[in-house]
Amino acid sequence: MTTPIRLGIVGLGAMGRHLLAEALDHPDFTVTHAVDLAPATVAALQDEHPAVQFSTSIADVISAADVDAVYVATPPATHAALVVPALEAGQAVFCEKPLAVSADDAAAMLKAAEGKAAGVNFSLSDRQSTRYVEQAIADGRVGDVLGVEIRLSFPVWPRGFQAEATWVGERAQGGFVREVFSHFAYLTDRLVGPLRAVHTELEHRTPASETAAYGLMKAGEIPVQLSGLVGAAGPESYEWELRGTRQSYRLTGWRDLFVAEDNEWRPVELTGELGSEGTRLTLFAQAVRGEHPRDLADFAAGERVRSVVEAFHH
Repeated sequence: MTTPIRLGIVGLGAMGRHLLAEALDHPDFTVTHAVDLAPATVAALQDEHPAVQFSTSIADVISAADVDAVYVATPPATHAALVVPALEAGQAVFCEKPLAVSADDAAAMLKAAEGKAAGVNFSLSDRQSTRYVEQAIADGRVGDVLGVEIRLSFPVWPRGFQAEATWVGERAQGGFVREVFSHFAYLTDRLVGPLRAVHTELEHRTPASETAAYGLMKAGEIPVQLSGLVGAAGPESYEWELRGTRQSYRLTGWRDLFVAEDNEWRPVELTGELGSEGTRLTLFAQAVRGEHPRDLADFAAGERVRSVVEAFHH
């Protein structure tokens, strides 16, 4: 039997609580500690999960001798101050995206992660759809990739499940370009190549985070376009399209994949695990034990995504 990895969680907002629930039932981990700066959150969760030590002290997880690995689910501007000492103390780190806001923070995190087990939680890194399109490109079914389009629309921002995280709606660390586009930037980076910004633009109708985003980027010579809106009537929509000379693919709603070879989009029947925080925890456990799983995004990928995301903010 493999000894479970002792996991500590820092940040118990929506994502922290979600991953806590996944990790509690995960065979590769034992959740030993979890911390948050909100005493009420800590007290409520301690009552629900008495076997876990909850507290408001970061030192109970970061660099703690009885914690092997750390999941960091705090606002992105705080990541470096948590991730760097954890890695330097010998702890493995699974970090929420975006990796960081500033280039200096990201550089410090990459340096600390050299030769260490470290991953970034991009939700599309191990999805069925990602692997399927990746194989279609490798097999030549797509033909030449001609371009990528990303379209995002939100009736309100922040979304309902993020309402308590006020920073998500603020300019300094939040906005949908950082929170949502980053996932699709990772997908494009992985399948087509690293992105560089050609022209990026944000619009603000309020003092809060962006209400519209327009961008032209390139992956090599392949054009990649982003358009995003907040405040539009209708449901939230997430669309990523890759256009090829033989096949084109459309991903909608994070999981539904369609293919076109003529004038019609047809659904792709995907098999195997969908991909989730649970499966990414499995990949992270493999990394902790010395493997290098392809479907776990590393800090280098996180920095490439951060760089193009922050191009919208300068």
